[in-house]
Parts: sequence; C-alpha cells; structure tokens
Amino acid sequence: MNMGDPSATYSGDLLLAVEKPSRYTGGEVNAVRKDPGSGQLRFALAFPDTYEVGMSHLGLQILYAVLNGRPEVACERCYAPWPDMEGELRRRRLPLCSLESQRPLHAFDIVGFSLQYELSYTNVLMMLELGGIPLRSGERDEAHPLVIAGGPSAFNPAPMSAFIDAFVIGEGEEAVTEIADTVTAIRRRGGKRREQIEALGALRGVYVPAIHTGNEKIGKRIITDPDAWRQPLCPVVPLMKTIHDRVTLEIARGCTRGCRFCQAGMVWRPVRERTPAVLEEMAEAMLRATGHGEISLLSLSSGDYSRIEPLLTTLMDRYYTRRVAIALPSLRAETLTPRLIEGIRRVRKTSFTLAPEAGTQRLRDVINKGNTEEELLATTERVFAAGWKAVKLYFMLGLPGEREEDLEGIAELAHRAVRTAKNRGQITVSLSTFVPKPHTPFQWQRQIDIGEIVGRQEFFKGRLKNRNISVKWHDARMSLLEGIFSRGGQETGDLIEKAFHLGCRFDGWSDRLRFDLWEEALRRTGIVAGAYLRERPHSDIFPWDRIDCGVSRDFLLAEAKKAEGGEATPDCRTGPCSDCGVCDHRTGTRCGIVSPVIAPADAPVGTLVSTFAGRGAAERPEKAFRLRFTKLGPARFLSHMELSSALGRAMVLGGISFVYSQGFHPHPRISFAGATAVGMESRGEFADIRIHDPQAALNILMARINTGLPSGVAVTAMRELTLHDFSLTELVKGFVYDLILPDGIGEEVLERFEADISRFLGMERFPVHRMANAKTIIKEIRPLVADLAMDRSSRRIILSAHCGPEGTVRPTELLTALFGLSPAAAHGVRIVKTATRPADFAGPDDRKIFMGT
Repeated sequence: MNMGDPSATYSGDLLLAVEKPSRYTGGEVNAVRKDPGSGQLRFALAFPDTYEVGMSHLGLQILYAVLNGRPEVACERCYAPWPDMEGELRRRRLPLCSLESQRPLHAFDIVGFSLQYELSYTNVLMMLELGGIPLRSGERDEAHPLVIAGGPSAFNPAPMSAFIDAFVIGEGEEAVTEIADTVTAIRRRGGKRREQIEALGALRGVYVPAIHTGNEKIGKRIITDPDAWRQPLCPVVPLMKTIHDRVTLEIARGCTRGCRFCQAGMVWRPVRERTPAVLEEMAEAMLRATGHGEISLLSLSSGDYSRIEPLLTTLMDRYYTRRVAIALPSLRAETLTPRLIEGIRRVRKTSFTLAPEAGTQRLRDVINKGNTEEELLATTERVFAAGWKAVKLYFMLGLPGEREEDLEGIAELAHRAVRTAKNRGQITVSLSTFVPKPHTPFQWQRQIDIGEIVGRQEFFKGRLKNRNISVKWHDARMSLLEGIFSRGGQETGDLIEKAFHLGCRFDGWSDRLRFDLWEEALRRTGIVAGAYLRERPHSDIFPWDRIDCGVSRDFLLAEAKKAEGGEATPDCRTGPCSDCGVCDHRTGTRCGIVSPVIAPADAPVGTLVSTFAGRGAAERPEKAFRLRFTKLGPARFLSHMELSSALGRAMVLGGISFVYSQGFHPHPRISFAGATAVGMESRGEFADIRIHDPQAALNILMARINTGLPSGVAVTAMRELTLHDFSLTELVKGFVYDLILPDGIGEEVLERFEADISRFLGMERFPVHRMANAKTIIKEIRPLVADLAMDRSSRRIILSAHCGPEGTVRPTELLTALFGLSPAAAHGVRIVKTATRPADFAGPDDRKIFMGT
C-alpha cells in the first residue's frame, strides 16, 4: 500500500463514494489543529469503531483535551472506517489518516487505541494495516510509531499483547501525560525505539509485554481527586448524529455495590465524587462551548452520588427555561426516590431503564445485586404514574446458579411490571448473556454455549406473549466470541489475526458479524471455543494475574464462596469495610470514601451565576430574522440534517434563544430555502429563524454564531424580518450552479459538451431515471432547466434551474445523462450553488431573497 504524501487522500470523489462522508472530514467545532512544529510529539488517539460511536466516548474526549493542553504535543483523532471506506482506501492504495491534519497513522510518534470491548479487536488490526503500521510489535522498527492501548479490555491484555507495544492499566489522565513526557525527552536526545519502550515499562501502571516477562505485578492508575481533572471543558462537537449527542458530565468514578458479575464495579474502585460546585461550573462551561441541548450525569450508578437530588434540582432549575434536558443514564431501582423521579419528570423522556439482572430474589442474592422485587415494582409504578410510557428491564441469562425457576421469574416479573402501568405503558425485556469477566468473583464460572442461549431465548418467545411486552436479546454468537477473548490468553491473538485476514470487521455490529469466518478461523488455528467457556478451578493461573486492579484475589475467592450460599456483601460506603484490597488502612482511606470531595448531606449546593446567553430570554419579545450563509470546502459533505444541527447549535452559542413549536416534541422555529445535496457547495444558503429578542447588534451576533460553526460554514448576512416580508417558500423559485470541470478534460470534450448543451436546449423533453423512495422512477427534467451554458475560459458549465412543487433538476443528472459522465467521474466535478433564483416579483438576484421584499 502506498504510504506517501497524503495531501490528496481524502479528496471529494473519495468521500462522495462512501455512505457517510462526514465521518472522515474533520473540521468540527472545538477540534484542535496545531501547526506541525518540529519539536512536537505527534500523538494519534485511535478508536476502533465508527466516528459516531467514538465521538460519544467520554474517555477519548478527556485524553484529547489533556494532551492538546500541552504545547509540546499535537494530538489528533482517527476512527475505524466503515467497510465502504476501507474498500475505497484499499482500492486507491491510500492510507488511513487522522481527521485534523490528514496525516497517515504511520507518520505519528504514538498511536493510542481505546479498547472498550473485545469485539473491536479485529478493527484494531484493520486500522493498523490501513495506517501502514505492521500488525505485530516485533515487526516494527525505528520508522514506526509506538502503539499503546488502554481501556476496560486492557485489564486482560493477553489477547492483544502481540500487537500492542504498551498497555495503560486503569485511568489515563496522568499516565498519558507521563508517556508523552517520557517519549518526548528520549526523542529529543536521539534515543531509539527500544529505549522508549523500556522507559514506558518503568512507568507506574504501564504493562509492556516485551519488558515484563517475569512475575512483575502491574498496578492500575487512578485519579484520586476528580476535581483536579476537569477535562473536557470544550468537547469536540460532532458533525453528524452520534450515539450520545450531548454534554457528558462525569459526576463520580467507581462503584462499591459489589455486583459479582460486574467488572467495572471491581476494577474502577474506589468511589470518588466531584463536588457539586465543580460540576456546576463544568456543566456551564461545556454548554457554552458546545451548544448541546442535553446534559448526561455519568457514573456507574448516578443515583448513588451522595448529593444527587440537590444537584439535579439545581441543574434543572438553571437550565429548564433554556430547554436543556438533564439525563441520568445509570440508575438503580432502590435509589429512585419519589423526589428524584419528580425531578427527572420535568424533562421529556421517552423511556426509563432499570436492571434487575435476575428473575428471583434467590439469584439476585447470588449475584449480590442488592435490590428487591418490591423495590422494582414500586419504582415502575411510580415511573408510569409520573408519565413515562415505556420501561426497559435488563436481565442476564446463564448467571451462576441459574435454575428454570429463575427464567420463570423473569417472565413473571415482566408481567407484574406491565400491570403496574395500568394499560398506560410498554415493557421491553432485554436479555443479554452472562460472560465471566477477569477480576470479578465470577471469573472462575462457566459460560453457557450457543445452544443453551438459543434454548433460553425460545423459552421467552413462548412465555412473554403480551402486546405490551417486547423482548430483545443479544446475539448468542457475539456472546461466544466475547467469552473467548474475555478470558483468553496470548494464543487467542493468532485467532484474532486469522479472523482479520479472513475479513472479519465490526464484529460487535449484528449486520456486519461474519460468524462463518470466525468458525473458519477457529478451525484453522485449532482453538476450541468450549475450552474458554468452561468452569475454571480456583487454582488456575490466569493470563491477567500479573495485572493488579486493586481488588485482591482473596476477596474475589471469598465473594465467590459467598455467592454459592447466596450471602450478600453490603456496600462499604454505608456498611463495614469488605476488605476488598483497595483500602489503604495505613492512611485510613476507605474504598467508598477515598477522596474528601464527598459533601455532607446538609452542605449547600454551589450558587454559580450563569453568564450563558439566553438566561431569561423566554420573557423577551419574539422576532424573526433571515440569514445568508455558506456551505463550502469540507462542509459540502454535510447532510442537510447535519448542517441544520450545526447551525442551530452555533446560534445557541451565539446567544440566540429560539422560539419553539408547540406539542410533545417541540422544535426550534427555523426554516430553510432548500436542502443542498451532500457533496455540493453553496455560496448562499438561506434560513429564516424565529427567536426571542437577542438584544445585540447583528454584526456582533453574526460573529458569535460564526465562532461556533464548523469549517466551511459561515453566516455572511443577517437581517430582521417584518410582517410584510415574503417567506422563503414564496420567494425561492430556482437556483444557479457552477459545474466546475476538472483540469483533465480536454478541448475536444469541451466541444462535445457545448454540442450537448445546444442539443438539450432545443429539446422539449429529456427524461432521466431517478431513485425515489428506494424505487427507480422516470423524471422529466427539461422544463426544470431555465438555462444551460458553457464558459470555456473558466471550464465551467452554468446551470439555471427552476424549483417548485414539481421538484427541481439535480446537477449530477445532467452530468451523467446529458454529458455521459460515469457516476465516479461526476464526483470529480465540483458543483457550487452560486445564486438563488427569486420569484419574478422579487427581482433579478438573490439579494432580493435576502431583502425579502
């Protein structure tokens, strides 16, 4: 694969050849683009899933902010390309590049992967290969970057140890800065790759497979005081709709509830809370930096935050009139007090999620879940009574000690829960498969196989036949693969590599999973899946035993013994110390209260005064404005919905308070002159907005809006409308386009195009085939073309098109149907909307559109 100059890598014809080009353009608000200084460390953060998944991950945003906060580091991002983009890169022999500078991955000094789940491992190899980096650590030399990784899956680094130079165990804020400092210092004095790797192996919390070959224990890194680390205050705002398109405010880390199946609850101890005042300041800063309309209060169990009720009340009181929603994505039934439910109810919510995990109290005691059926049903009744229409209940299949009565219990609990809705709501039962995880009391347990999973799923198909109950379950094949790698050793790296070469990608996506290829990879490597699902004796030495997550093996064994008898272990935040190993009894710190940031119950919540524009704006009079704005350069790859979202967020950042429509799903009052197609540029788009009086000069307001817009989008004019102004629908009757031809088209072709134009203008009819609603239709476009001309001196075709109830002509239709270009060649023509044609009464040019009179 050619890994040369990447300057032409992400060209327009490449991006127009893929499904979602905005995944690859960059140019987002708050993205950091540093000049490539000779002394800078070039650091790529690589997320082995799609842009929309990776941009929703808080950890990546944190590290991006931490690293770019250092002048000597230039940190950029790279996400896994979807199969269509991978195919185009391979066909064109182009490398995978970062978003910020379009630099190939192999040209960075460090590439850091986030390993969030096991089914992303083949994507890591895909990104390495596309980036021009040898897959295996032992094959890399001085010309290649260091490849590091962190995240939850790094707590068992064995499956990926052949491909990763160094693993960060635990939380990364401090560790990643030490790694950057260490590598920078060695590179400045001319140190070689081996010296860099050895130096990383000396850092606390960093596991280097090539260095740590003995019995060394690698302890995890933690941030003891979250208040001291407030990143990201300016998160990168995604261009496209993402999984979680909102401000994510991390209120606490760690959990001591002690669910015996839960790896996160074990490895991320101790519990550490941010103070309410800091959280309020962070929320305000992030809203001011992004324009998002929702704040998500994140922790492993948001309801366990010691000041959750007053914090929620304060945030809702402050942001309710600004239409900023507050979400709590992780709640336990026993923490949902009536006051908390009432607070959440103030914000529109379509569903409510609870996780009983098991269907009987006996099995909930085995897994140390800590809630009761009565608490769950009381919560669902309160939730439905408060106005929610849907509740999701999460359960696990195949838990240790599971009996048939436990399956019956899930069905009965679902039926009892739906009865609490009193015909007002829907219950969704979500069934996942228990996968034994490292560093948990259940790491020795057996995992049920595919046949057993399917059998249980069939059971529920028969037992949950109710129009108000729906059932979803996790793919049994994915659970099998997850089970192999969750407790796999270094030998499973060969399986990952074989599956990758056979074509496995995006294995966590049900529509992309090629289980037949995984079966072939298992056969070729001789790995037997059942060997990884079996129960393990307590004497077994695990591949992850060298990793010290803080929780001791003795504690895990004791919890496993308690599980056999259904004996509960209380939460050590409210009960006695459970001797898990995280506590430091020499200093008197406890697992549940290691940091002094937890406020007493009667402490006042902060009283930060908001300076964010829009406070109290709802009482101001309504006004209407018309905007003219551009869509140029990388912005041409934004869809109309993406452009609309970006413009709306930027207006909020600019101090604009929208007037909203009425109804259950209110929307800001904004309308556009039309939707410009993906790939098309425009020098003059128009939008009408209805807002509350901004109380600012229009030139100042425009400057504020433009600060929050992505690259290529800029408001160029803005004026207030009167009652006598025509609407955009009344004014806009067509568009003018420049079809700028590439330099490779010769004079003889231009002559042919002129003849085609002359022939077309003399026709009365010109039907074309067009896709509409997944069907091919015949569209008559000749009446939709007002004029067509060639300017040979500038090598452009000028198209003047009508638009109205009958639709309009698409410039690409003329390029292919009239001029005979292939779709791929048509992508190489730059299409720019240069003007908007007004109605006859409005005047000759788009200045009349803007004036609206």
